[in-house]
Amino acid sequence: MFSQFFQLSPTSPQNLFFNPLFLPHYPLFFHKIPFKSHPFLLPKPKPLLHFHPLLATPPSNPAPLPNDQSWQTHEAQEAISEFLQGFGVSQADSDSISSNSPRYLKMLVDGVRDLDELSLWGSCGAEGKDFAVAGDAVVGFKKKVLYMAKEKGDNGKVAFLESVGLSLSAAMNVARYLSAESLPALVHKVKCLKELLFSGNNDGGRIGKNARRMMMYLSIPIDEELQQTLSFFEKIQARRGGLDMLGSNDASFRYLIESFPRLLLLSVESHMKPMVEFLENIGVPRGRLLNLILLFPPIIFYNIELIKLRVLAFKEVAVVDKDMGKLLLKYPWILSTSIRENYKEVLYFFNLEKVPILSVHRAIKSWPHILGCSTSKLKLMVEHFDELGVRNKKLGQVIAKSPQLLLRKPQELLQVNLNCLYTSIII
Repeated sequence: MFSQFFQLSPTSPQNLFFNPLFLPHYPLFFHKIPFKSHPFLLPKPKPLLHFHPLLATPPSNPAPLPNDQSWQTHEAQEAISEFLQGFGVSQADSDSISSNSPRYLKMLVDGVRDLDELSLWGSCGAEGKDFAVAGDAVVGFKKKVLYMAKEKGDNGKVAFLESVGLSLSAAMNVARYLSAESLPALVHKVKCLKELLFSGNNDGGRIGKNARRMMMYLSIPIDEELQQTLSFFEKIQARRGGLDMLGSNDASFRYLIESFPRLLLLSVESHMKPMVEFLENIGVPRGRLLNLILLFPPIIFYNIELIKLRVLAFKEVAVVDKDMGKLLLKYPWILSTSIRENYKEVLYFFNLEKVPILSVHRAIKSWPHILGCSTSKLKLMVEHFDELGVRNKKLGQVIAKSPQLLLRKPQELLQVNLNCLYTSIII
């Protein structure tokens, strides 16, 4: 069915199709696009030894470089570097990328060797036929690797993405999504993102702890933004190290790009920098911006006016801007549509229960996970409080002091001495 778009022979080494018809419309986390490859040129992933200076650790599941013939490795690295420089990337960056993309390099080297051994250069277009006619004595290995890199069709993006930590398969998928971006622009954006968001120290295990709590207490229907966030958490939790890996700048950068490649389509000057400045103005320190983004990645795609509008909904909870900044550092997901809608439901519910609104706001500010709890679940807990003699104003004082009690299981309330708690509040 694709014959109307592509005219390729069965043995052609062209194995990446960068056509707008095949690009996803949203982060590739929801789009599993297979990588089509020449039958003789399938990549054989193994562990990685080197890594790009932008990252502190190499990507997972590394494999050694093809060093059985070191001269071929050296020639291939030079070929890749020259190939990248042809797109306007500096020599220093090109050398770094070629030295830190071993799976990509191995894929090209293996492809050249396979075509040499099987004498298939004649089926690889005009230039390939020239290689077949000239023979190994005339055509250098480096020139063949350069030809193979050109035939991949990704214009060097796969090599660059692998060099900053992505696996080869993830790099191929993301490269498809970024096909309209030039390689120098992509290199510049990654450097700017690292400087803006990944230059500080995040809260390590605290991010993972807050993510787990959000997943545990959420009991309402969720919108697309929260679904993306939960899928992001679940994907990381399934890997070695789990959600604690969010505390690693290197790993979290890799996970963000893999799940939200649209991040690399944002303008640094007109979008990223103004957003960072705005968040700083409402109390989010630049060195901790990453915490906020990792706990609710869709916020990075918001424009400033949208953030202002959504923040305004919680003006009673966060009396001043700086309070809102502190709140967003741990609970940025409260800006999602489903949470804001549930906020109205929660206020209405406690109003029916004659709980003072000030007590409700204090409880939410202290424990925003209440906003992810369904009113049906809250009603069940309030009924158990009522059976224990805690209601109305007294209930307001209790939840303002210990709001997490609302999210416990009913039987756990029996383990809490509410009278002592209430007495301590009065005193």
